[in-house]
Amino acid sequence: MPAPTQLFFPLIRNCELSRIYGTACYCHHKHLCCSPPYIPQSRLRYTPHPTYATFYRPKESWWQYTQGRRYASTPQKFYLTPPQVNSILKANEYSFKVPEFDGKNVSSVLGFDSNQLPANAPIEDRRSAATCLQTRGMLLGVFDGHAGCACSQAVSERLFYYIAVSLLPHETLLEIENAVESGRALLPILQWHKHPNDYFSKEASKLYFNSLRTYWQELIDLNTGESTEIDVKEALINAFKRLDNDISLEAQVGDPNSFLNYLVLRVAFSGATACVAHVDGVDLHVANTGDSRAMLGVQEEDGSWSAVTLSNDHNAQNEREVERLKLEHPKNEAKSVVKQDRLLGLLMPFRAFGDVKFKWSIDLQKRVIESGPDQLNDNEYTKFIPPNYYTPPYLTAEPEVTYHRLRPQDKFLVLATDGLWETMHRQDVVRIVGEYLTGMHHQQPIAVGGYRVTLGQMHGLLTERRAKMSSVFEDQNAATHLIRHAVGNNEFGAVDHERLSKMLSLPEELARMYRDDITIIVVQFNSHVVGAYQNQE
Repeated sequence: MPAPTQLFFPLIRNCELSRIYGTACYCHHKHLCCSPPYIPQSRLRYTPHPTYATFYRPKESWWQYTQGRRYASTPQKFYLTPPQVNSILKANEYSFKVPEFDGKNVSSVLGFDSNQLPANAPIEDRRSAATCLQTRGMLLGVFDGHAGCACSQAVSERLFYYIAVSLLPHETLLEIENAVESGRALLPILQWHKHPNDYFSKEASKLYFNSLRTYWQELIDLNTGESTEIDVKEALINAFKRLDNDISLEAQVGDPNSFLNYLVLRVAFSGATACVAHVDGVDLHVANTGDSRAMLGVQEEDGSWSAVTLSNDHNAQNEREVERLKLEHPKNEAKSVVKQDRLLGLLMPFRAFGDVKFKWSIDLQKRVIESGPDQLNDNEYTKFIPPNYYTPPYLTAEPEVTYHRLRPQDKFLVLATDGLWETMHRQDVVRIVGEYLTGMHHQQPIAVGGYRVTLGQMHGLLTERRAKMSSVFEDQNAATHLIRHAVGNNEFGAVDHERLSKMLSLPEELARMYRDDITIIVVQFNSHVVGAYQNQE
């Protein structure tokens, strides 16, 4: 009898993600402010082809709609109170502090804070954090979904297992396989650190376990039995690629269970980017696929903060990525493979999990859709073939891996989806987190950015700055504090409660116009331990 799959895929059952702020909107004329707006294409990760653009555009623009319907009565203003704002911001926050001694060694990670703020309904971002139990190190990652949340959910559940298995020595893999064969209990390979809303899919756990087992069986067969040191970079790349391959294969094979069959197809036809960090002592590896980012916070000798980027965006702003894509396809596709800064004119990230519409041949897509459930066959998005689709695959999930050896001045790491980086500069992100963690504010002259400021306004800015120094203590979570700034900052870089209240009061139909889902993990390093590693050399 096989070992229980729960040992590998623990189930954290809870209610679905709550959309607290959706109930906070007060509309005097609900039919005005809650109508579906036109979302500019620049805000969409996937841009529909002109053939289907009508699905995304109302009959008249938001400006025309509101200007053409004026009423004598003035809509009543409604602002959330500070406690209501805090309730929304803190709904998904999670903190974990690493024990001072974990039975093996003193960790270079003190702990981490994480949080999410939805814009999509339901949220398409996911996050994961786990401690490797059979090897050393800690895994942390953020996942940004598009065309739905199915792929980001699956990747957030599965990727760390693939990485952990890739890092296991041959002897441990044999031990695990023998335990499964004999029906003995398995030692868990990961200890998860999850918010109750960060759930696992109960229905798919057996399918996911079987795919993972096939992977470790192949690793056993490929290994000659010689004791070799594991290459972390290679393990990360293999894990990313293998999971994406399994997502594709599961969708092609299908499942007799109609629910599972539809699930694996939804996972494959939606997509997700991933930015994952593996921290083991002073060895920090960041594996990135897509446009989420990893940013290192470094404290200089004078107490100021500087940002070190540990990942590259895989999009049209990265010239090397554009060149890579063009080299992988015939010269006659040079003008069509990247069009309007998107892959085939449609997709913003140039690397992602899932998104089989950009990987499978046209014949395979048609065959899977025709043999699939009616929900898939009736979906215009899944049936649509991208333009200039001649030589697939156009998309890969292979990550770019960056290595960094930690130093005592490296105080923290920020992993975040692009919802944060669209609203804040990396230097501001690092400064805000650094000041929060140390409680020290580096006072710089107030910059007004060319605005004409009266003496009274300047007095107000100085008062705000004084209040800001004490407001840090409102938040017990660095990621929450960062989201507060990302959503509520005014033109002077200070949190404006009125702006924050308005942004959090937006109904679901409008929120996505102004920002994306935001998911953040802030990892704090133990400078004493990092310094001790250096002294040993």
